[in-house]
Amino acid sequence: MHPAKSVIFFTTASGAGYGLLIWLVLFSVAGLVPAEASFGLAAFGTALGLITVGLLSSTFHLGHPERAWRAMSQWRSSWLSREGLAAVLTYIPAGGFAVAWTVMGTNQGAAAGIGIAAAVLCLITVYCTAMIYGSLKTIHAWHNPWAVGGYIVYALMTGAVLMSAVAHLWGYEAGRHAAGVAVVLLVFGLIVKRQHWRTVTEGRSKSTAGTATGLGAAETISLLEGPHSEANYLMQEMGYKIARKHADKLRTYTYGLAFILPILLSGLAIALGGQAAIASTMLAVLSSGIGIALERWLFFAEAKHVVTLYYGEAYA
Repeated sequence: MHPAKSVIFFTTASGAGYGLLIWLVLFSVAGLVPAEASFGLAAFGTALGLITVGLLSSTFHLGHPERAWRAMSQWRSSWLSREGLAAVLTYIPAGGFAVAWTVMGTNQGAAAGIGIAAAVLCLITVYCTAMIYGSLKTIHAWHNPWAVGGYIVYALMTGAVLMSAVAHLWGYEAGRHAAGVAVVLLVFGLIVKRQHWRTVTEGRSKSTAGTATGLGAAETISLLEGPHSEANYLMQEMGYKIARKHADKLRTYTYGLAFILPILLSGLAIALGGQAAIASTMLAVLSSGIGIALERWLFFAEAKHVVTLYYGEAYA
């Protein structure tokens, strides 16, 4: 599939924003962060800013962005509509929790209940985003639990890295706890990504050139002549190809930047403390952000739609 920059930015930025918002709720409910206005403004500004910018960027991929609001009307059958509706609804409790924290100076009691509602809606929104792709049986690389689970894990993972950085900047002990959570999630995310890529590389869809044409086993079917003399929209969007050597190199970069380096940097933050910990967590944010953007690019670039079977592919 053709990797659209707007969708890559959307899934990377909004995922991190939703993850940070979830950890803000959980850490406040656990009594690990005080309802300090300056910290709340910085943390909620970062979380809601990433979510909003990400959602707005996703509309750039539409042919008519001004009609994006109409997508929510199809929530009974469309995961895209459900995502849009859940995203809008999330702002209500998230905004209420932010006001309680920064204006009223509390993140406990009723405020915590509002925060929990916001966290639940964050998870629902990320799940709906994942299901936009995971529900497509026509794309083997996406229609599997590792692809769907990855969206949720990476959101929580990058959110924990951000939580660690912000808490360290304010000198909260919660920064060390967040760094520990980040290390665990980064390791888990590495495993999920490895399993997903194993599914993409080693697994094969049941759809073949033979099943597509009804002419028999895939090994006996070959394309005599292309259906088009020039490149068309389908091949540009759904027949995007990336060389195996380039994919392997980018996978290595993704492992290093999205997972391994942030694990080491978060571990350093736990061990060192002080200014060194702040620098380590900020570098972890930068590394994980670049790494997850690479992961998102590969998520689209390596996916093959079954329509490519009619253009010479033996397997989808």
